[in-house]
Amino acid sequence: MLASTPSEKKVVLITGSSSGIGEATAHHLAAAGHQVMAGARRTDRLAELAEDVRAAGGVLDHRALDVTRRDSVESFVGAALDRYGRIDVLVNNAGVMPLSPMADLRVDEWDRMIDVNLRGTLHGIAAVLPRMREQGAGHIVNIASVAGHRVDPTAAVYCATKHAVRALSEGLRQETRDIRVTLISPGFTQSELLDHGGAPEAQAAARTAAQHLAIPATAVAEAIGFALDQPAAVDVNEIVVRPTAQN
Repeated sequence: MLASTPSEKKVVLITGSSSGIGEATAHHLAAAGHQVMAGARRTDRLAELAEDVRAAGGVLDHRALDVTRRDSVESFVGAALDRYGRIDVLVNNAGVMPLSPMADLRVDEWDRMIDVNLRGTLHGIAAVLPRMREQGAGHIVNIASVAGHRVDPTAAVYCATKHAVRALSEGLRQETRDIRVTLISPGFTQSELLDHGGAPEAQAAARTAAQHLAIPATAVAEAIGFALDQPAAVDVNEIVVRPTAQN
């Protein structure tokens, strides 16, 4: 496969594309001329996304995706290969963040974070890595969080999953010579992460902070676009993007 250049149009797969960072990234990369395959569980949202992107002149296909199921991820990747014949970029974006004190013992929610945030990321890597190695090129973008750099009360398990994503990203980077690996660590970002699960008090406190601090999801999408646009010999390993006022 020829070396990528910043002007080359790529086939980009994005998980968790029905809202937030995933949706914004789909819009941003399609507008830049890339061919996007969007995946998420909420297929009605994906259909709306596809309609908006195509109306603006972009290329976007979509497919139902549950990153916790390896067979679902493999089907998603297979559909992209059938449609486009190659995979240049995977954006591992799907994630959940139900906050609660450890003493609440919300074990089901702990399991869900492990399954989506960590196992889902690994499923994505496992599905695309053989193809990228065969091509001799590729780019895996893992979405972590500033929570992968620190630990906060009520976010211990979430932080653990994001620390793990950061570690596996660095390990993958060290093991590859022709596949680029980028870790994106957003701070408070406008999204639906705080709308589901968790302890009411913890979620409410985080929502209040987000209302005052959160940057638009487009800011993270633009950071992803920047990493993708670098020449093939340049690997942007990590970008932390957060509100100026966030400590």
